Amino acid sequence: MYPFLKGHGTENDFVLLPDPDGTVHGELSADRVRALCDRRAGIGGDGVLRVIRTAAIGEAGAGQDAEWFMDYRNADGSVSEMCGNGVRVFGRHLAIEGLVDPATTVPVATRAGVKVLTFAGGAADGEITVDMGIPKVLEETSVAVRVDGRVRSWHALNVDMGNPHAVAFVDDLDDIGPLLEAPAHDRAVYPAGVNVEFVVRRAPGHVAMRVHERGSGETRSCGTGACAVMVAAALADGAARDTAYRVDLPGGTLRITWTADDRILMTGPAVMVAEGATDL
Repeated sequence: MYPFLKGHGTENDFVLLPDPDGTVHGELSADRVRALCDRRAGIGGDGVLRVIRTAAIGEAGAGQDAEWFMDYRNADGSVSEMCGNGVRVFGRHLAIEGLVDPATTVPVATRAGVKVLTFAGGAADGEITVDMGIPKVLEETSVAVRVDGRVRSWHALNVDMGNPHAVAFVDDLDDIGPLLEAPAHDRAVYPAGVNVEFVVRRAPGHVAMRVHERGSGETRSCGTGACAVMVAAALADGAARDTAYRVDLPGGTLRITWTADDRILMTGPAVMVAEGATDL
């Protein structure tokens, strides 16, 4: 038996595995991750966050100036570079356990580099803002989904937030169907797969989205996806830097700002809901 916790950020939910010195889980296998994330036979989640010290993670943590490393795995067991909602939940756990001081900025190492967290409240409450770094806007491509037996395609903007995103603006979020399968995309542009966001405008500085995450399917929220959506919307709108956007997701709302010094700041909740022990 080993301990686990469960938390979510705008209903993007995760199983957390405390493993500070890397001695509990060794090489975290894809089979174990899939078992933990199984919503019927396991604990259930969109992914697994292993809580490990950067010094213990090996090559992935090399050169990163942060004590703690977020070792993130998608629900299918695949390794991912980054998870925006996950890093807030990760930070919440560290603060509640007294492993970091929420009164200061908290660096967290990831496979996409160090992300810096700022807590608006105490250890257990208040929203968390994450400096997600500098976005990379790449070439346009296209994505397609099958709806009621027919294929529909949209142009999409490629935005890299440490992990890849294809952002497509649509007239109605219902037009894309249930997203039971991964949207078709250009394998030459996204050889390792891609997160696909479909977006509608609600008002100036206000958009809504749905997302299909590689390795997890359609989820209730995606933090890096919301950042990519904000970047695409701000570029399309010609918005001035430091303009805050509201991004509505099925699981809640995130606030995203693209700063004058080219950083993306994401603000949203992070909630711990359970803890226990498992032999999965």
